Amino acid sequence: MRALRSRVPGVRTPLALAIPALLAVAFLLIPLIGILARTSWADLGTHLTSPEVTQALRLSLLVSFWALGLSLLLGVPLAWLLARTDFPGKAFVRSLVLLPMVLPPTVGGVALLLGFGRRGLLGPWLEDTFGITLPFHTSGAVVAATFVAMPFLVISLEGALAGLRPAYEETAASLGASPVRVFVTVTLPMVAPGLAAGAALTWARALGEFGATITFAGNLPGTTQTLPLQVYLLLQDSPEAATSVSLLLLAIAMAVLITLRGRWTGTPRDRARGAQPPVDDPAVPDTAPRTDRETPPAPQERRSLHAEVTGFARLTLEAAPGTTIAVVGPNGAGKTTLLRALLGLTPRARARLRLGDTDVTELPPHRRQVAWVPQDGALFPHLSALTNTAYGLRAHGVSRAEARREAQQWLDRLGIGHLAHRRPAQLSGGQAQRVALARALAACPWLLLLDEPLAALDQTTRAHVRHTLRTHLAGFGGVCLIVTHDPVEAVSLADRVLVLDEGRTLQDAPPAEVTRNPRSPWVARMLGRNAWPGTAAPDGTLALAGGGRLVVADALAEGTAALAIIAPEAVSVHHDRPGGSPRNVWPGTVRELTAVGSRLRVVIASDEAPDLVAEITPEAATELGLVEGTAVWTSVKATEVTVVVL
Repeated sequence: MRALRSRVPGVRTPLALAIPALLAVAFLLIPLIGILARTSWADLGTHLTSPEVTQALRLSLLVSFWALGLSLLLGVPLAWLLARTDFPGKAFVRSLVLLPMVLPPTVGGVALLLGFGRRGLLGPWLEDTFGITLPFHTSGAVVAATFVAMPFLVISLEGALAGLRPAYEETAASLGASPVRVFVTVTLPMVAPGLAAGAALTWARALGEFGATITFAGNLPGTTQTLPLQVYLLLQDSPEAATSVSLLLLAIAMAVLITLRGRWTGTPRDRARGAQPPVDDPAVPDTAPRTDRETPPAPQERRSLHAEVTGFARLTLEAAPGTTIAVVGPNGAGKTTLLRALLGLTPRARARLRLGDTDVTELPPHRRQVAWVPQDGALFPHLSALTNTAYGLRAHGVSRAEARREAQQWLDRLGIGHLAHRRPAQLSGGQAQRVALARALAACPWLLLLDEPLAALDQTTRAHVRHTLRTHLAGFGGVCLIVTHDPVEAVSLADRVLVLDEGRTLQDAPPAEVTRNPRSPWVARMLGRNAWPGTAAPDGTLALAGGGRLVVADALAEGTAALAIIAPEAVSVHHDRPGGSPRNVWPGTVRELTAVGSRLRVVIASDEAPDLVAEITPEAATELGLVEGTAVWTSVKATEVTVVVL
């Protein structure tokens, strides 16, 4: 039992589980050992080369490969339907797919006979119309083998499709690829392991089919007598020959299973590599020579934006050509829903969308001229950087040579032309993000949607990519929407900042205005400010929603909802209660200290006010002896409080 080591460190394999498991292995192994022990090895060649066996083997190969072809033709679309669409009776259809796997083969043969036999439901029509008679014909053996084997392909491929993130297919559609093109060029290559596993199992099952075949197609030598049926006959006349043929079928089945190594459901290519973002490697050059980096793109067609979004997100959006809008807001605010509504990819919201003079509301995603770059880029892992970038051009009918030439130019503009031959797994995070941007811009969209394009990058790489992005957005003729949680991105890249909360617009203004007067507590905190919502009280103070009162310089009308904004550097921290001019003074306790550049950010909790963030120098923190749990007093002058009426 020492050889049975648990994969969990420090946990021993319980004997109560190990002994039955070993008995199960023995139970499965003994019949195979029996075949090996009873095989007449001296006569093996003679048995396997006899005319009857070779004829049955040829017929089995013919039937199994035809069954595989039919299974691929019918099963691949069925697997896609089950994995990608919802329709009435889906559970019933999946049950039909699984039924041949649990149905006794002879019962399956009877069912086929009653459905496709000469006196079955469709048999007479097939014979009268097309002259096709399935029973006691090789085609009948093919139908029987397909009936029992196709479920292996459908179930295996459906599992692979279910594990494939839809972002790849959605991105391909946004680049202009039709649904069929997406399926052929993106979906199938990415689920190739699942398809290969399903095809191998289907072929092996068809090769070994017996019960349905003998019941439906009969046992006619040279016509329907496949290798398993030959084994059945040999058992009566020549058991030694039957054992030899059984060994052949066993070897074929084991070869298939060993080749698959347990990958019954396959693994999409993005998951096979762990689906981890590429790590930036300082040893790998991130940019091409400086001469390639700032090459301006050719002028693009200029298109304005008008969108009326309904559903979960409810807003109207207008933008002139060349406008970049940063979309910000807390999680669940509707940022991604807005982008997907503009793409036409979500039932949660619908956008009435006009780009320039063209109303694209009723057009499918691949015809809208709206390109999308998701957070991780969603580069197709089976294509190189060059062919990824050329994908949208090819989808729009550009010749292969021209698409590759233009794609190379875009990669050169973004400083990664020297990486054109690399696959996504060979690129760093910054390089992959530039390829994703090049792919979107190369498709010449009218509307460009970027969903947190820099979120997964380190600070140094983010600065490089942000500079590149700003350079190329300056010449973009359409409208660009960037979802971001980074105030630096919002301020440096956008002409306007759209603040969302629960699908509605809280603020839509230039970055400077949003920075000065944020109307959302979330945005104020994103900018590093203290943001306290409250209501104006009769005494001229602000009754805070989190408890306590705040004295402000300019009194508001009673009952007015407002947002008090306090810069961290305006908060004073003291050992003792301060005197003098401050009118807002609270006792508190240091809850957290963090370094922000050359200063320290101190979070102070108080029973008399919401949590307060102060920013002080390291010298001041040392002088005050600040550590977590230190009791302090905080003060804020009324003139340092900015009040935004909500």
